[in-house]
Amino acid sequence: MKGIAASVCLAIIAICISCKTAIRATEDPTSGQILISDGNRPVLQYNYKTVFEKDAIDTLKANKYKREANDTFMANPSIYAVPRSNYIHPVYGPSGELLTRDWSKDHPHHRGIYWAWPEVEFGNKLGDLHALQIVFARPTGKINLMNNPDYAQIEAENIWMWKDSIPIVREVALIRAYRITDNGRVIDLAFRFIAMRDSISLARRGTKFYGGLNIRMQTPEFQEISFNRDSSIANPVRAWSDLSGLFAGSETKSGMLVLQHHKNPDYPGEYIQYPDLSWIQPAFPESGTRYKLVPGVPLVLRFRLIVHSGVKPDDAMVKKLWDEFNAEATPELTFSLPEIQ
Repeated sequence: MKGIAASVCLAIIAICISCKTAIRATEDPTSGQILISDGNRPVLQYNYKTVFEKDAIDTLKANKYKREANDTFMANPSIYAVPRSNYIHPVYGPSGELLTRDWSKDHPHHRGIYWAWPEVEFGNKLGDLHALQIVFARPTGKINLMNNPDYAQIEAENIWMWKDSIPIVREVALIRAYRITDNGRVIDLAFRFIAMRDSISLARRGTKFYGGLNIRMQTPEFQEISFNRDSSIANPVRAWSDLSGLFAGSETKSGMLVLQHHKNPDYPGEYIQYPDLSWIQPAFPESGTRYKLVPGVPLVLRFRLIVHSGVKPDDAMVKKLWDEFNAEATPELTFSLPEIQ
C-alpha cells in the first residue's frame, strides 16, 4: 500500500509540474482575451474582444515621429483612436520584455501585430481596415483553443463589417506558439479570407505603400532593422526581415524575425519599414495591384515569427529556419472552422 501511495503522490507531483511548465492558451476570466503562456512565462495575448484606450497596458514613451511626404495621416490623429479587436498584443521577449506597441500617440490605430489593409474596396467605395475607418473586423464568438505538449493554438473567426452593418468578408485567424528553444520561440500565423459578397478587393496604401501583416514594435535602444530577399533567379527565393535591439525591461538584446511562406500569393512580398515607428511588414498584394476576393475562393496567407534573444541570427541560421518553415514535409496549419456557414 505504501508503494501505491508513493506512486500516486509522484504522479500528482508530475501532473502539477507539467501544468506549471506546459504551454497553454487560456481565456482571461476578467478581460475575455486569450493568453498564451509557457509555464510561468507570458508569450502573447490575442485580443478577440474589443480593447478601449483606457485598457491599454502600453505606457512607454511614444516615438518621436518625423512626418514624411508619403505620410497620409492627419496632424490630429484623434479620429484614429478607435476601439479595436482581432490583433496580437502584447508579444513578450525571452526575458519577459514587451516587444509590441498598442495605442501609440503618433499612430493610435497601430495595434501590435495585426492583419489589415488601408484600401478595402467594396463596389466603388473604399474602407480602411488598417486605420479603423468604415470597415471593421468583428468577432463572431467562434473560437477554438488547442493545447498540445509542444504548442498552444488559437483559431478565431471574425466578420468584416462594412459600416458595422453589412458583412463582406469571413476571416479565420490561426495563431500557434511553440515552446521556446535555443533558437527562440516560433509563432506561426495563418489567415483565411473569403468574400461574402461580390466586388471586394484589397490593396496597399495608394497600392504601393503599406498593407498586409502589420507589425508595430516598441522602440528599442540600438535598433537594427534588416531585410533579405534572394535574387529572382535563386531557387528557392528566401525572404525575411528582422528588428532587434535592447527593449525596455531586459538587460540583453532581443528581436523578432519575420518569415514569409512561399505559397503566399504574390510571394515574395516586399518588405516595408518605417524605422522611426519601429514598424515593419511583408506587404501584400504586389505593388500597383489590387487583390480581388472571389466568393467561395479563400485567400490564405502564412507567416512565421521567431522571437529570439541577441541580435539577428546569422544568415546561415536564418536560411535554415526559412527552409524548415517552407519545407514540403512541414505540416500546414489546418483550419477547423468551415469556410461557409
